[in-house]
Amino acid sequence: MTTERDESRTALILYGSETGNAQEVAEELGRTAERLHFVTHVGECDSVKAESLRSYSLVIFVVSTTGQGDFPLNGRAFWKSLLLKRLSADFLGGVNYTQFGLGDSSYPKFNWAARKLHKRLSQLGANEVYPVGEADQQHTEGLEGTFLPWATELRNFLLTQYPLPSGVQPIPDNVQLPPKWILEEVEGPASSSSTSLPKNSFEVDSRPIPDALTATLTQNKRVTPDNHWQDVRHICLTTPETVSYSPGDMISIMPKNFSVDVDILLELMDWKEVADKPVSFAPGIGLRNKPLDELPPAPIPYLASSSQTASPPLTLRILLTDYLDIRAIPRRSFFANVAHYSNDEMHKERLLEFTNPDPEFVDDLWDYTTRPRRSILEVLQEFDSVKIPWQHAASVLPVLRGRQFSIASGGELKQIVPGQSEGTKFELLIAIVKYRTVIKKIRQGVCTRYLSALQPGSTLKVHLQRGGLNPTLDQLTGPSVLVGPGTGVAPLRAMIWEKAAILKASREEAEEDEENSTSSLNIGPTLLLFGGRNRAADFFFEDEWKRFEEEGLVNLELLTAFSRDQKEKVYVQDRIRQNADKFLKLLYHQAGSVFICGSSGRMPENVREALVDCFEQACSSDADGSARQQAEQYLVNMEKIGRYKQETW
Repeated sequence: MTTERDESRTALILYGSETGNAQEVAEELGRTAERLHFVTHVGECDSVKAESLRSYSLVIFVVSTTGQGDFPLNGRAFWKSLLLKRLSADFLGGVNYTQFGLGDSSYPKFNWAARKLHKRLSQLGANEVYPVGEADQQHTEGLEGTFLPWATELRNFLLTQYPLPSGVQPIPDNVQLPPKWILEEVEGPASSSSTSLPKNSFEVDSRPIPDALTATLTQNKRVTPDNHWQDVRHICLTTPETVSYSPGDMISIMPKNFSVDVDILLELMDWKEVADKPVSFAPGIGLRNKPLDELPPAPIPYLASSSQTASPPLTLRILLTDYLDIRAIPRRSFFANVAHYSNDEMHKERLLEFTNPDPEFVDDLWDYTTRPRRSILEVLQEFDSVKIPWQHAASVLPVLRGRQFSIASGGELKQIVPGQSEGTKFELLIAIVKYRTVIKKIRQGVCTRYLSALQPGSTLKVHLQRGGLNPTLDQLTGPSVLVGPGTGVAPLRAMIWEKAAILKASREEAEEDEENSTSSLNIGPTLLLFGGRNRAADFFFEDEWKRFEEEGLVNLELLTAFSRDQKEKVYVQDRIRQNADKFLKLLYHQAGSVFICGSSGRMPENVREALVDCFEQACSSDADGSARQQAEQYLVNMEKIGRYKQETW
């Protein structure tokens, strides 16, 4: 490998990632570049300044899209720096780049962030050396279906355009790249207790996660019948801090692993003897002589800087319980990595087959991992010849990431005690992920399993994140259509309560100023379209909707679509067509806004088509095209000006 910095072969791979997918892609591209003897650096977009891009011979951007075509949080500062008006047309002249975007075609603004970045980089004079690639979450083979062909061709391009010196060959895939960071045992007594999560218990979360709020669980109530197929929880969290949030914002919750799973892995890997000894992060052998400012970020940076002084000290058991995701669905890079730790030739051959980019092997990987939702722990149980050195645990296993949930509270529901401003309350509506797969195995979501076991009084580490809906004051007070099947109703409930608070404040202001009664706001009508399977089982917040309608807290009209309560299935899109006049009035004649939340499957597209059907009734064929074309264009224009917003998952 190259040991000295070669200015002609330096690669910077930057990612903007919300859930970790873009980071994983960036790290895989970093390994590809490293095998081609590029001196590589992989980091968040916000970790660099735009003017530093020229110092690298190649820059690769990997950017996911969030919300309504927005940049991920760790890329927004970098993006804003590119938008400064003072930047010249040759500001990025000499920067050679390519990029890969991650998106979901069920969203109207598919891969919008990557496309905006591509346009801006060109405007600033950067040179696109290889065509951009785009991944679609809805692809039948997932991310790998488009990423692998693109990455394979990129590697071939790099070998041609950045030829290796005579006599130097790429580092073969069967040669393991040394880990950049490892674990080392440090002096100190072994831990006498574990941080394992006891099931159905009171749990105190003391992890030193940067910028996190410590929230107390005050309610964990199942709101579906015990015999219903889905366990849905109405969860309430409180924090002593007074923080503001808006409808559409999210809470990201950091989960933990269960002690039973950690114990299985410790036994499987022969790590039990070192499980409770103090450890710390240290640079790998190839980075030992590097200055601190040239080191790549550690897998968990805040632990790397505090692991030697932490109290209690960091141990392998704590790392596996609190920070590493042993229940994640493994990616190709995981199989490539663990193949090096097996002495069974049949196991090694099979593991390496999962890394083959040929289509037949990509299908095989999908069928083995994603389709049955097989976890890393299960893979290691099946390939029991794999024995990962404990020192390499954090370089092989992915890091646990927070899971995002839309906040379901707004208005007065934000207050812990009505009328008092101290502290903040967050309400969530969460479906506990538990199902049986095609291989007849029970699967549970890492975070919802964690939440389902917690008792009131437990504390959690959470981050407040701004969502993509971002309703304006005019949209909150004007006519609106809210479409939210299932738990998709959560952020819409927040909007309705926010509307109620605005109306209440306006009325109180008008009562105080009787001479100027016109000071009271005229709140536009709200049409809520809720969908579920059964009225008796999953009609979430039914009592609240009745109260709003009866007491006039807001001008609310409710439409429901319960698909299993009659012989013929009825969905939200059917209700739109059956009540076309209502939707046409609010969205076309009164220029209202529509917010769609829920599953990212076919629902958003079906709702979109139903709305176009409604608009078509108000259009007529003329020189500007057919009525259908005009209706579709009307909806596109709604998207452009922010009157059509979607948040799906």
